[in-house]
Amino acid sequence: MIVTGKQYAEDLCGFIDSSPSPFHAVNTAAKKLLEAGFTEIDSVTSINKEESVFFRRDGALLAISGSLDGDEAVRVIGAHTDSPNLRLKPLFDTSRNGWRALGIEVYGSALNNSWLDRDLGCSGRLVLKTKKGMLEKICHLDEPIARIPQLAIHLDRQVNEKGLILNRQNHLQPLIGIREGSNLLAKLADSINHDIEDILSFDLMLHDLTPSTLSGIDQEFISAPRIDNLLSCHAAISALISTKLSGGGLLSGGGFTQVVVLYDHEEVGSTSSTGALGPLLNGALTRRCSEASLSSEQSLIISSDCAHGTHPNYVEMHDADHKIFLNDGPVVKYNANMRYATDAPGAAIVKTAAENANIPLQTFVSRSDLACGSTIGPLAAASTGIRTVDLGVAQLAMHSAREMCGSEDPAYLASLLTKLLQE
Repeated sequence: MIVTGKQYAEDLCGFIDSSPSPFHAVNTAAKKLLEAGFTEIDSVTSINKEESVFFRRDGALLAISGSLDGDEAVRVIGAHTDSPNLRLKPLFDTSRNGWRALGIEVYGSALNNSWLDRDLGCSGRLVLKTKKGMLEKICHLDEPIARIPQLAIHLDRQVNEKGLILNRQNHLQPLIGIREGSNLLAKLADSINHDIEDILSFDLMLHDLTPSTLSGIDQEFISAPRIDNLLSCHAAISALISTKLSGGGLLSGGGFTQVVVLYDHEEVGSTSSTGALGPLLNGALTRRCSEASLSSEQSLIISSDCAHGTHPNYVEMHDADHKIFLNDGPVVKYNANMRYATDAPGAAIVKTAAENANIPLQTFVSRSDLACGSTIGPLAAASTGIRTVDLGVAQLAMHSAREMCGSEDPAYLASLLTKLLQE
């Protein structure tokens, strides 16, 4: 059930901490769906067999609920499971001037400095050989196995004046030891009761070990990694489950077909089989929904991704007429050049739903002299032809190893998404 305020925020913190990689995010979401009575299917070809089903592929998940006749309008909530981080190279075990280190690539547009001086764990997936063939398993080491120490100020006296400049190849290599010792792959294999010899390949990444928490003197904030965009994944799954349990959209002759799609690889352009440019959403919609449903004026995609809150220390970086505050409600995002997909009819649907649910709503646009980011919204709109709105929760420190948002806003977003799925 959707709850309000800090109780919901604490559940979000648990979701984030259980999801250090996209594969874990999908696994955590799948557990919630199974508990709510959804049935897992192996492929999109089975999507018409039951009313409430989901399937997962790598770091992506699609869930659908509603009548099987396919003539209702469709409401889709899209989000993404990936976040900027540090990912291990195929041959990652390296040496740096007598120290044991990890070879990494920076994934996405990370704030590189935010990864310094943090205890880092490791997670991802291993592909294993077994007597029955290949087996894929997620793995998760919540141990301080690595750290990237910053250069002391005594050796870089001008760093506070000239700014910190980090070379990704030379300065972001995590240190894991000095002498020969434990093998990281062996530790990961052992954590899932396998031997290192069983490992055929892997997708591994590092994560900050500091737990997500409510913060601020009155707990008005959430301090956590991967708020962008696990917050939206959590809200989307919560809304879909709440709608199913309340019977919304399942009554004969009314409601919507409800879809949640959690993509991978948004942070690197979405060009993959499990990204927004892949076939997941269209494959499901064409099998479950009629042409009349997809072309209905009531059909809508919500591209749910975090928005920039107005930073109190950098107010000049924001449009003065579109100030965005934490805990003042979800944010509708606009861009005249379609970096966001919001248009007037779509915004009107969202505003009406917010008014009916008594949920505050904010409006974001970038400064005209600053480049605007983008989301899965324009990609989803172009590939499906369905009207799309970009909507999310305001945050600070986007793409940092540790981000910040308001503790009331996630519940606002989940409630608004629930309303949009129901009416």
